[in-house]
Amino acid sequence: MNAAFGPGGRLRGTYVPPADKSISHRAALLSAMTAGPVRVTNYLEAQDTRSTLAAVQALGARVREHQDALEVHGAGLRGAARPGRPIDVGNAGTLMRLLPGWLAGQGAGAWTIDGDASIRTRPVDRVARPLGEMGARIDAREGRFAPFTVTGSDLHGIEYALPVASAQIKSCVLLAGLLADGPTTVVESEPSRDHTERMLLRAGVTVRREAGRVSVHPGNELRLDALHVPGDPSSAAFLIAAAVLVPGSRVRVEGMGANWTRVGFLRILQRMGGAVAGPLEPARAPLSAEEPVAELEVSAGALRATEVAPAEVPLAIDELPLVALLGCFAEGTTVVRGAQELRVKESDRIATVVDGLRGLGARIEATHDGFAVDGTGALRGGRIETHGDHRLAMLGAVAGLASREGVEVVGMEAAAVSYPGFEDDLGALLG
Repeated sequence: MNAAFGPGGRLRGTYVPPADKSISHRAALLSAMTAGPVRVTNYLEAQDTRSTLAAVQALGARVREHQDALEVHGAGLRGAARPGRPIDVGNAGTLMRLLPGWLAGQGAGAWTIDGDASIRTRPVDRVARPLGEMGARIDAREGRFAPFTVTGSDLHGIEYALPVASAQIKSCVLLAGLLADGPTTVVESEPSRDHTERMLLRAGVTVRREAGRVSVHPGNELRLDALHVPGDPSSAAFLIAAAVLVPGSRVRVEGMGANWTRVGFLRILQRMGGAVAGPLEPARAPLSAEEPVAELEVSAGALRATEVAPAEVPLAIDELPLVALLGCFAEGTTVVRGAQELRVKESDRIATVVDGLRGLGARIEATHDGFAVDGTGALRGGRIETHGDHRLAMLGAVAGLASREGVEVVGMEAAAVSYPGFEDDLGALLG
């Protein structure tokens, strides 16, 4: 499906972002790992999160959908069922990388995990390696791709240094650590999203974070009764960027998650001169079981170039394509370094973003681990291919609103993977 987005309007009004995709995945998975019912409010309705619900049901959890909440009756920490058929994760990379952590500690048994064509290009060797050190086994196609089989075992606690900052790998190891024979520690060179640690803390798990080290201790069962999913800052980022770029725009954002490990993009945007006002959780705040929520005021204004260092990348990984777009309108040259992880997302996001924006008139060049954008203060417009990547679809839409001639987005339906209501929410602010 193609969709056209053009200049001429301005964004005005109050905007409530959709539920957080990362937290929704974890809410469903950890609820399935409990022995009792868990009420989950504001769960994201999207293709990826539907895949997670289907997966946990295949593993023995019962899910009841009410008008205002989900009720998940879990299988228990050590009670995952063996469905006798592959578990289909669809396009959900978070699910593909977190789920093996739970399954690896289930003792004797094997589970095969598969997904769509995009998932089959995304590596799993980074989770296979630490799980192997703990005593489990993962047999993957070509040694690193789905479909792959997780063979459970009695796990040993380990200390594992992440080769690259990744909340997905960290979360997988921590979940496996709940089923190990002793404490498990993950060492991070740079901070990454901490939703898993917060939720485990809420579930009664002993979690410690200090000086780049996150540790969990094994337990008998998780204890959860209710979880609420705040608004997704990664989804909100697209409409926030539009409000900054489109002249005359002014938007109030309500109910957005403000976890410091998720608002790296907003800090970059503020550094570029973006008019974004409101309280965010302080950087490196102590670990808490709660997810903070913020209200923001966003308005259009001039931007200046910036450099995004490798240490900032893990906390803004999903929004870096927007940094490239903002750089087109900023004064100076915007550079992103240390973002090689973008090459193994739903698409090679360095290549697709650079090629896509260049096709719209941007002066942008790819590097091995990022990109450099020479700001011209404007973007011509044209046509952009999404390559099935939801974030590229939304990037194209925002680019169209800020361009001179408009943008045709080829494959706009990809946005539904994480944000089915994107066009409706955008239209409401433009209306």
